[in-house]
Amino acid sequence: MKKFLISVLVLLVVAVTVWQNRLNLLLFAAPTLKALTSNIEANKRVVWPQGPASAETTPAKRPPNIILILTDDMGFNDISLYNGGAADGSLQTPNIDRIAEQGIRFNNGYAANAVCTSSRASLLTGRYSTRFGVEYTPIYKTGVRIFNWMEELNPSTPPVLVDMDLAATLPPIDALGMPAAEITIGEVLQQQDYYTAHIGKWHLGSNGDMRPEQQGFDDSLSMKGIFYLPPDHPDVVNAKIPGDSIDSMVWAVGSYEVQWNGGPPFEPKGYLTDYFTDAAVDVIEANRHRPFFLYLAHWGPHNPVQASREDYDALPHIKDHRLRTYAAMLRALDRSVEKIEASLQENGLSDNTLIIFTSDNGGAGYLDLTDLNKPYRGWKLTHFEGGTHVPYMAKWPAQIEAGQSSDEAIHHIDMFHTIAAAAGASVPTDRTLDGVNLLPFMQGKQTGAPHKTLFWHTGHQQTVWHQGWKMIRAEQSDKPGADPMVFLFDLNNDPTEQNNLIAEQPEKAAELTALLDTHHAQQAKPLWDSALNAPQLIDKPTNHRYEEGDTYLYWPN
Repeated sequence: MKKFLISVLVLLVVAVTVWQNRLNLLLFAAPTLKALTSNIEANKRVVWPQGPASAETTPAKRPPNIILILTDDMGFNDISLYNGGAADGSLQTPNIDRIAEQGIRFNNGYAANAVCTSSRASLLTGRYSTRFGVEYTPIYKTGVRIFNWMEELNPSTPPVLVDMDLAATLPPIDALGMPAAEITIGEVLQQQDYYTAHIGKWHLGSNGDMRPEQQGFDDSLSMKGIFYLPPDHPDVVNAKIPGDSIDSMVWAVGSYEVQWNGGPPFEPKGYLTDYFTDAAVDVIEANRHRPFFLYLAHWGPHNPVQASREDYDALPHIKDHRLRTYAAMLRALDRSVEKIEASLQENGLSDNTLIIFTSDNGGAGYLDLTDLNKPYRGWKLTHFEGGTHVPYMAKWPAQIEAGQSSDEAIHHIDMFHTIAAAAGASVPTDRTLDGVNLLPFMQGKQTGAPHKTLFWHTGHQQTVWHQGWKMIRAEQSDKPGADPMVFLFDLNNDPTEQNNLIAEQPEKAAELTALLDTHHAQQAKPLWDSALNAPQLIDKPTNHRYEEGDTYLYWPN
């Protein structure tokens, strides 16, 4: 009996120890478990379909080629165009900047949301994604559980709120995405006999009719993993964030894989940004004799923070390791634009190619880098300017005069109409579309403001911009029964959102509240609900410790 009791006691101690260290054990075991269960094949050559062997007419007499370059989590200060230098202020991005110099720079370009999935859905459809229920980013159920463990083991202030009961009802992540009934710009261009190609991140559903090949793209080379190179590769430089649980989870569960047209996953070749760039060049060369639409959705500079050693070694003057690594990631993106432009030039396609460059949202606060969105407050996962005010530019030498600059507010929803108009395509008339065609403004045929009012909407965090006034409202989720937090800014005179005028401008607040309420009432029910509600610090990196008086907003997902 005594031995039995001792055995029970030992088992109980072991069980308690394992439970108390469950997160660390998971992070330790995850890479091994993933390696044992991996079905990732070795790298294989992707052969893009070849267009006509010769041209029926000159490029100038064909509909324009269209290239949409979308970066991931690129902050307003991550290129040198707007503030003179990225990273520590010294990094130049001459090739990205040149798009604006040879066309038009938009100084007030807005992402459709402060997070990837809804932003991408709006960009591709010309509609606020909340009109068709895409309000949150898909998340694994196990991911919700891990966030819950993090909060249980190391409670934060303010607290992360996790609804495990709701999480249990979420569909599998593969079933979460953009409904097939939505019409993408790829589908519109296919009707105009364009060849359409997608490269990089999709994040709008990975099953059945939600895949890019079923949503308007003839071919898709899709990102499946999150690593730019395996962390132990000799040509990669890694920059982890010590003590950050979320960053630790990213490194533990990451993989290095891509997928061709929904086939078996396989390893890419080399640094991921360069790999996608080389694929983009292949698409251009294979289709140089016919109109094509290339949607190049880069992963960079999204975390994990990984750079090629060559890019890292080119920036020895940046002393902070993580900032230097991040800057090297931006250098790779600038090189991507350089290679794409060179291919267009070599194939005689430059003049009649429309290139649009932007980011899906602002820079992320959890990277623990301070100036990504300078001069704006806030980060990805907030509707402050830092979360949505992004690099935005376009060029089309045959149709757009070089050297233009616009201070008017434009939005990702405008890309659908602008690209369709460039291709001479009609847009759907059976649904509400929210964007406008920017071509007349870029060509000097129309003046004034393209928009009077714009909206952003993620659960209880809701925002309206109206003629330069902006209102953000969000529940104070850690204070049950409290009124929502409301900010009112006059961006015409206070573009960096320093002065909350909610108390001084009750009539303006009422006007914007009415606009926001009307818009909210017109949106569809979310296709899946939010199981996470996390506080986001506004004025310092979001993984820094909260101090009394810090401004924060809750972000539901």
